Amino acid sequence: MDFKKEIEQLIPELIELRRDFHRHPEIGFQEFRTANKIEEYLKSLGIETRRCLETGVIGLLKGGKPGKTVCLRSDIDALPVQEETGLPFASENPGVMHACGHDGHMSMLLTTAKIMSQHKDEIPGTVMFLFQTNEEDAGAQDMIDAGALEAPKPDAIFGMHLWAYSKSGYVGMVPGALMASSWYFTLNIHGKGGHGGAPHTCINPIDCAMHVLQAFQTFHTLENDSKNPTTITVGKLQAGRFNIIVPDDCLMEGSIRCLHTGDAAVRERIREMVDGVCKTYRCTYDLEFKCGNSLLNNDPELSKLIYEATDEVFGEGHIDDTCATMIGEDFAEFLAVVPGAFCFLGVADHEKGTDYEHHNCKFNIDEDVLPKGVEMQCKLITKYLGF
Repeated sequence: MDFKKEIEQLIPELIELRRDFHRHPEIGFQEFRTANKIEEYLKSLGIETRRCLETGVIGLLKGGKPGKTVCLRSDIDALPVQEETGLPFASENPGVMHACGHDGHMSMLLTTAKIMSQHKDEIPGTVMFLFQTNEEDAGAQDMIDAGALEAPKPDAIFGMHLWAYSKSGYVGMVPGALMASSWYFTLNIHGKGGHGGAPHTCINPIDCAMHVLQAFQTFHTLENDSKNPTTITVGKLQAGRFNIIVPDDCLMEGSIRCLHTGDAAVRERIREMVDGVCKTYRCTYDLEFKCGNSLLNNDPELSKLIYEATDEVFGEGHIDDTCATMIGEDFAEFLAVVPGAFCFLGVADHEKGTDYEHHNCKFNIDEDVLPKGVEMQCKLITKYLGF
């Protein structure tokens, strides 16, 4: 089916939706206005809705013919960032900004829902529109635990993210591992405090922490297979309050990202290294890991549908196959339950100022890409359901 003319007629509404969401950003689990607007819009199309958690919204469009169920997902939350874009539709909520493109995701999926609702009788199956709360803090698993993928359970799920690391007019896509798993660690190293002038009577946890950092670097250079991309980053190191006092404790926090399936072995090796170094330096420790998201691993067969849709929407040669990234995405949790595929939709255009990195206070998107995103989503629905 060719949706270009229908999409063209809806471009002003599509842009206004995006700008309205952008003016009124809300952080995770607090997207009350956002969720209400989404639900009201879906209901106006005759689409059945339900809430999942307080601000997650699910729309269910049942076609006129029997068939499978396909789900499309959009995230809806914003970030605690003070916007500095100078846009006429900049955030009206101080300290909160759509700095990652979720405003565009919502507007594209709502427009897709409108087009699909106009073809309801032709649809052989069901289309689920899943608007997910709190993506920035791994809300996907919370949605799953609350029954987002039940009644009915989708046969396939697709996700799309506007992406400032790919040029406008390109789709970032690889089958298999696309986005890294992310685990966060908190390490408390315990020593023995005392006077800085008598360090021999103390056990300095800072010295121990420095050697833990060196062990992590050695793991990178000598142990890890470079064909299995792995990043261990320490973003927080805190100890002590005064320059002549050896502290009792040193706090270290960071993240582990793996673009492969061996992340459990990496965490176990980190625990071994920490244990060995702490024993050497006579310290004790507490080490905790918390999952941010699993590895986002695209289904190879469903990935083919994204390739096909890209060729039809953008023309051949518009796939960015260098886009695999160590950045994480909790869409991976949906893929652990339902087969699916995820892709990036490039928005980077230097002349338009849309090449700032995600989460930057000047982040913006190329709105000319949004109609193409709608067309991509419509294509994926028709290709999967076969009409």
